[in-house]
Amino acid sequence: MLNTTILAALGGMEIAVILVIVLLLFGGRKIPELMKGLGKGIKEFKDGKDGIDENDPAERKRTDANKPL
Repeated sequence: MLNTTILAALGGMEIAVILVIVLLLFGGRKIPELMKGLGKGIKEFKDGKDGIDENDPAERKRTDANKPL
């Protein structure tokens, strides 16, 4: 409930200002690295939630085959 209230209060201009501030703080070169790290973290979280051991290729292949296209 709180998350939707906050998002509803932010307009296009506010989001643009936030993005400019983030760009100024981190710089253009750091943002892709941050997003890459965030993506890896999300992937590891999902794998851990599903009980997939990344070091076991047979298990990875078996679970990938069961996923819908």
